[in-house]
Formats: sequence, structure tokens, C-alpha cells
Amino acid sequence: MIQVDNMLLSEDLFSEKFLCDLSACKGACCVEGDSGAPLEPEEVGILEDALEAVKPYMRKEGIERIEEVGVFTIDFDGEFVTPLVNGEECAFVSFDKDGTAKCAIDQAYRDGKTDFKKPISCHLYPIRLSKINDLIALNYHHWPICDPARACGAKLDLKVFRFLKEPLVRKFGKNFFQQLLEVDKLLKESSD
Repeated sequence: MIQVDNMLLSEDLFSEKFLCDLSACKGACCVEGDSGAPLEPEEVGILEDALEAVKPYMRKEGIERIEEVGVFTIDFDGEFVTPLVNGEECAFVSFDKDGTAKCAIDQAYRDGKTDFKKPISCHLYPIRLSKINDLIALNYHHWPICDPARACGAKLDLKVFRFLKEPLVRKFGKNFFQQLLEVDKLLKESSD
């Protein structure tokens, strides 16, 4: 782990390669897993406010689930997460004609219907955030469903942190991303 300010960074962010290949995985990260997408506490209210703009992009089953439990549930770790439909896909998932999972929140954002892009946990994936005392750990989550993304990233030699520039800047700011570039440069120099 590398510490930058109050952040602990997995070295995998600088060594692993990654580029989502939606045509290969069909958005499996929105469908598989133990619980819904993690939500930060402040995102719950934002999502509640954006819900009417997002509903036209949602499936009937997702709307019914949201009407039943709200925009979040609490998972086995006591964290806020998006609800699941039948214990499977995220309630905010819609599927295109070839069966690829798409985020209804992101679709509403792209169409200018809301200012909320999607939960930061989704935007940052495959980075997962966790708190360790006063520190925030940024860890690379290795999931077999993302094997196509690793292959795609390897072809383009695209490191995880570079692939995730936009969400990293969204969450932590431009200065933090500049620090990541410096760390990457130092790691490269030390390995040469």
C-alpha cells in the first residue's frame, strides 16, 4: 500500500490494466454479486430527488422494488446499497435489445434529465473504497467477470487509475489525480 495524504492506495492501481468491455461482459457487475451497489449516505437523498427523472429508464420490476423498499436497503455489512430485484440485478438496471445491462441512472444523466451520474461506487469500479480509522483505502477489486476488461486494458496498456480518471477526479479532485500521476512516475522510475 502507498499512502498519499489520508489515502492508502493499492499498488494494483498502478500495475493492473483495465478497460471495461461491455460487449463482452454485458454489464455483469450490475447483475451479479451479494448485494446492490454501495451508496454513500449523501447519495441516498440525491437518488431520492432524481428518482422521477430516472423512472422512465427503469424496468417495471425495478420500479416495483423501489416502491416497495425505497432507493436503498442495508446490506449484511450495515452499508447503504441499491435494492436488488429478486436478489439478483440492481433495481436501477435496464437491459438493451442484446441483453446488456445498462444503468437507468446513467441513462437519465446522459439525456440531461438529472445531474446525478450514478453512485460513485459504480463509477469508480473496479476500485472499492473502505475506511481504516481516519484513512480511506482505495483497493482494486479483482472479479472474474471482469476478465474481458483486463484483457482489453492490457491490449491498450491502460492502468486502472488512468481508466478511472473521471470518477477519481469526481470523488477526490484534480489535485489528487495529479498526485496519482506522480506516484505512477515514481513507481516506474524505481522499477527501471
